[in-house]
Amino acid sequence: MNTTAKALPYRPIGLLAGIGAGMLAGKLADHTWTTLTGRDDAADAWDRDRGWIEILLTAAIEGAIFAVTRTAVERAGALGVKRATGSWPGA
Repeated sequence: MNTTAKALPYRPIGLLAGIGAGMLAGKLADHTWTTLTGRDDAADAWDRDRGWIEILLTAAIEGAIFAVTRTAVERAGALGVKRATGSWPGA
């Protein structure tokens, strides 16, 4: 069986995990922003009352949180599949 065929059963799990990771990352980013700044709303590109530094810093923080959260969720999912099936997804 080739690698693509072996990865197919994991794809729906990975898709759901990715959606969950995105939602979790959004909540973590909002909480982090509120903790760091005391403001409830994070800056975005369309906010004319915020400067470049604040907007780009917000994007960097959100991006880092999303990447770390997504990677942690994907890794946990792969480990779960390994424990349940005895083989690494896609291997």
